[in-house]
Amino acid sequence: MSVKVNKKEYKFIKNKTLLAFLSELGIVIPTLCHDERIKNNDQECGICVVEVDGKLEKACEIILKDNSIIQTHSKLVLKKRKEILENIIKNHALDCLGCKKSGECKLQDYCYEYEIHQSKNEFKEMLPIDSSNPFYTINPNKCIACGKCVEICKNLQGSNILELKEENGRKYVSPIKEDKVNNTKCMSCGNCVSVCPVGALLPKEKEQFRLWETSSVRTTCSYCGVGCQIDFLVKNNKIVEAKPANIAPNDGLLCVKGKFGYKFVNHPDRINTPYIRRDGKLEKASWEEAYNLIQKNMIEIKETYGSDSFGGLTSARCTNEDNYIFQKLFRAVIGTNNVDHCARL
Repeated sequence: MSVKVNKKEYKFIKNKTLLAFLSELGIVIPTLCHDERIKNNDQECGICVVEVDGKLEKACEIILKDNSIIQTHSKLVLKKRKEILENIIKNHALDCLGCKKSGECKLQDYCYEYEIHQSKNEFKEMLPIDSSNPFYTINPNKCIACGKCVEICKNLQGSNILELKEENGRKYVSPIKEDKVNNTKCMSCGNCVSVCPVGALLPKEKEQFRLWETSSVRTTCSYCGVGCQIDFLVKNNKIVEAKPANIAPNDGLLCVKGKFGYKFVNHPDRINTPYIRRDGKLEKASWEEAYNLIQKNMIEIKETYGSDSFGGLTSARCTNEDNYIFQKLFRAVIGTNNVDHCARL
């Protein structure tokens, strides 16, 4: 089976959405409400529209058919996408200059790409911003009702504390049956923040940066043994934001620690060199001095009090390999089974 995309012929496997197929070809189609992990999003932004056999279709919904002729950036498609963007920003708080999402806002990027210079903004009443959660804020004035936060919270996180409310023809995100998110059973995982394409959901203490000023570093979360993958945004050798990597084992999700608990890395009180107590005072020492002192004291304690006078406590923040070596040290070298592991964080 084959289709023509922008006058080039491609073979495809059946039962695949057009959006997924175009993504494999490296053709970028704009999306606001789409997330491959969400199976049934009730909200449809429609911006992924393409031309299929002369008709406009949503690429995220349509299944590929044999011999179809597809245009991804025809005049008809571009006109429709511009109309959709103009309708979205009619009811959107346009304060891009001061918005902390500026530079990584998909709506802003698409408006620039499709040359939306201005719109008849019909934005009316300013709704109150919910700052009750200690980690993030909800600004309904910037919500574009994509529904991703609602679906992620309900179907992937399992908390189900968000909904889209509608007043005077305007939809916006809100805590279910509550005026404040802190009155719900929110676990503060921040997964809603991670999927928000605009500035409706933002970290409360968001660092000052623009996306182009940062580099991305993938790493493994250090808080527990699950091994969640994180993309840290780094500016001037400082972590400024944590984003969940959409790969196993976490598949684009994080807990509150992984999402918001990275500031200890740059904290001024963090100890990054050994200290040895001399004459009652802690003084900086080299690693060699510290290791030599530990070895000397361990030998003396073992000779005086025996192997079982030792007890070892290791951490879930260590790698599996580190924990294995630690217990091996106590059992094989020191000669005791007094090894414990505290997984309570």
